[in-house]
Amino acid sequence: MSRPRGAMHISKRPKDTKGTLSRLLSYIFGSYRLHLAAVLIFIIISSVTGVRGSMFVRTVLDNYVTPMLKTGSRDFSPLFLAVLQMLGIYVAGVLSTFLYNRIMIIVGQGVLRDIRDDMFAKMQKLPLSYFDTHSHGDTMSRYTNDADTLRQMITQSIPHTFSSVITIISVLVAMISTSIPLTLVVLCIVALILLVSKKITGRSSGFFVAQQKSLGGVNGFIEEHINGQKVVKVFCHEEKAKADFDKLNEELCQNATNANVLANILMPIMGNLGHLQYVLLAMAGGILAILGVPGITVGIIAAFLQLSRSFTMPISHMSQQINSIIMALAGAERIFELVDESPETYGGTVSLVKADEVDGKLSEVSKRTGIWAWKKPLEDGTYSYTRLSGDVLLENVNFGYTPEKTVLHDISIFAKPGQKIALVGATGAGKTTITNLLTHFYDINDGKIFYDGINISDIKKSDLRMSLGMVLQDTHLFTGTVMENIRYGRLDATDEEVYEAARLANADGFIRMLSDGYNTVLKSGGEGLSQGQRQLLAIARAAIADPPVMILDEATSSIDTRTERIVQKGMDSLMQGRTVFVIAHRLSTIQNSDVIMVMDGGKIIERGDHDKLIAERGRYYSLYTGSFDADEE
Repeated sequence: MSRPRGAMHISKRPKDTKGTLSRLLSYIFGSYRLHLAAVLIFIIISSVTGVRGSMFVRTVLDNYVTPMLKTGSRDFSPLFLAVLQMLGIYVAGVLSTFLYNRIMIIVGQGVLRDIRDDMFAKMQKLPLSYFDTHSHGDTMSRYTNDADTLRQMITQSIPHTFSSVITIISVLVAMISTSIPLTLVVLCIVALILLVSKKITGRSSGFFVAQQKSLGGVNGFIEEHINGQKVVKVFCHEEKAKADFDKLNEELCQNATNANVLANILMPIMGNLGHLQYVLLAMAGGILAILGVPGITVGIIAAFLQLSRSFTMPISHMSQQINSIIMALAGAERIFELVDESPETYGGTVSLVKADEVDGKLSEVSKRTGIWAWKKPLEDGTYSYTRLSGDVLLENVNFGYTPEKTVLHDISIFAKPGQKIALVGATGAGKTTITNLLTHFYDINDGKIFYDGINISDIKKSDLRMSLGMVLQDTHLFTGTVMENIRYGRLDATDEEVYEAARLANADGFIRMLSDGYNTVLKSGGEGLSQGQRQLLAIARAAIADPPVMILDEATSSIDTRTERIVQKGMDSLMQGRTVFVIAHRLSTIQNSDVIMVMDGGKIIERGDHDKLIAERGRYYSLYTGSFDADEE
């Protein structure tokens, strides 16, 4: 049964900028308090040296140049010493700037590492339904684009904002202590700058949020079409795909354009207002000096012109950083949406343990014996042990992926240890859905499922899945060696056990022909291997897990008929003594099944062995002989 697949998921929750910022700061301050304390010290040193440089103009003019012009002195040694002193101050400022930027890079990368760790850890705990209803590309966008906006904010926006605030305070103190009238002129222009900045950033912030969401949608679309490129080409769907992409890309372009147009015009406007301030300040200072206002000297006017630039420039930088911070917070909110998703509840009190049997009595042991048991706590504090044998029972099960649509109706199946149960039927009949319920990927709506007489809702999901082996139609191989991919079924397996599993699945022959045999590194899901070879590795992976229950969902669908016969012998050996659920369209592979269940519309309409169903000349007979008419559906 196919599962619902949603488009890009966008949270409908209201924005919580304060909460998002608070959580982000908890990452920053949680592990990097000392780093940030050092950064603050270096920022203060850097800002103070900048202010001291502006005030040095006044010192040079009023304390050295003007007196030398009046007296005609040619002794430059005092001025030279003052310049050397200022040079030392500038060197300290440059080193401080270098150090705090270097430290913030360390902090930024460390915070991103912690956030990515939390995201990936949460992703491992999410139920399968999350990945069925969320675009993989949009999820990837949270790891890449959204995380990159955080990197920029932490390594650039935050330190620049701190630096700007400290510089503004330092310059304001210096200006007030130098000349209050000229300070008032500067503050009037700054008020106008802040008003303009607020208007522009207020309009652009919404577009930056929309830009991040649109970017996730574009990434999701691209990821989907890269995976389905063969289908696109087979059905000549290129133009339609291009049109759909152009629509999403145009939306992203519009949001990004609106956001960046407003952001990019901010600096020119701020710069011109700064020039206006410079002119007005020069005029006001000149008028006050001509009028003979006490305390207004050429050195003070020159210093004030420098201080005014040092005052407005950080304000402009802060205004520019606001957009980066807003975009980063939008990205952070999307990241925290993933982190806040409800994890899969593993629940249950019954666990799977290694066991040994002496005189008919099971006991828990630490080493692998080949015997497993369900460990169930009792009310008196002791435990009971039930041998894991693979007795499976579905009793009047009803299920739907969504509340409004039931896809399985009153399903009852029993499988005794060692039995082979086959599920057949048209696509969408509900066969794969049953396997999803056996593995407890989804909770049933009604009915019960028992495993060795224990309700699976009482079994911890991780332990339940450890007792099951699964070979799917869509194989997935991880980046790593062939041996590592097979050993994925049981990490403590020895090399010899890996070889044996490969031989059982008939994969040993082609593996040894690879460039490095079992040490050949596979990339991109097994690029370079045929689909059949990948399927053989998936079968070997299940074989090495050695579970009592096997689920084979079209396990031989990608193998040619000749190879299928060879593999089937290995599969028959693998299935010996195990409870097996088989889903197959090739009915020739299930003729020896103990029970064949024929499904249609989420119901079991026929059941029995091959000979019985053929004799009944019903739906199975039609499917087997090829006389089934699809229009009957």
